[in-house]
Amino acid sequence: MDSTVFRTRSHGTPAEGVKDQYADGRAAKVWEFFIGDIKQRTQNYRDFLVGLLRQKGCRRILDVACGTGVDSVMLLEEGFEVVSIDASDKMLKYALKSRWNRRKEPAFDNWVIEEANWLTLANDISHLIGEGFDAVICLGNSFAHMPDTFDDQREQRQALANFERCVRPGGLLLIDHRNYDYIINTGQAPPKCIYYNSNHMLNIKTSVLYVSGKPRIVTMDYMIALDEENKDDPDISEFRLSYYPHRLTVFRDMLTETFSHGTKHTIYGDFKPLDEIKEPGFYIHVLEKKF
Repeated sequence: MDSTVFRTRSHGTPAEGVKDQYADGRAAKVWEFFIGDIKQRTQNYRDFLVGLLRQKGCRRILDVACGTGVDSVMLLEEGFEVVSIDASDKMLKYALKSRWNRRKEPAFDNWVIEEANWLTLANDISHLIGEGFDAVICLGNSFAHMPDTFDDQREQRQALANFERCVRPGGLLLIDHRNYDYIINTGQAPPKCIYYNSNHMLNIKTSVLYVSGKPRIVTMDYMIALDEENKDDPDISEFRLSYYPHRLTVFRDMLTETFSHGTKHTIYGDFKPLDEIKEPGFYIHVLEKKF
């Protein structure tokens, strides 16, 4: 990778709106290798997500950042009805492959997978919304892929409004982001990832770009060993992804504005109550839409 060139995203976009950082297929292929084995999903994540959805009586789930489909597959296997969308056709091809390989199983035969953009989501999947989903999930730091093009987060607000329109009254939105306050303050990401326990990850180099004194972009250069058995001469793949650094209080207030005041809004740090963890790697927001 040429370290002298600062690239904020991959070339290409699947539709008007959110840019597709996986459009060249390179990152998508390696990412599938990295997270493709559902056994790599940490058990506390599975327990948290499945337990919360069942506790709230959720049945029909919209995964708005399904990527290669690993979360959707997990939920299908747990008995949920899942609709999966993503803006990246390069990522979706792996989800479509999983559906095809398991098409003889009723849950997978009925699995709906579509390409859609967050900025036009409510229109893109209007035929699927019906009375709304029991839960909309946007996990894995996916929302931070959306850049703040106009420096006022208007597109983020538009995307969140579309998410809200897809949630039925009494339903849930689960959305997360990395602890960007920590990254901005220290210049590095917390070392532990709550979503993956992968031996393939060698290193993540983190950079923060400031514009007019404000942090505007966080880039992460991922180094992944494709052959973890060969420690002396591993086959290493490198790729770069960029993110908008959401600060916790700002993002919290933006969610409150979208779902209206009085909505039950609970924030977890690495799936724990905030008073039980000092520097979480991820914040998970759970909003319960009012009836």
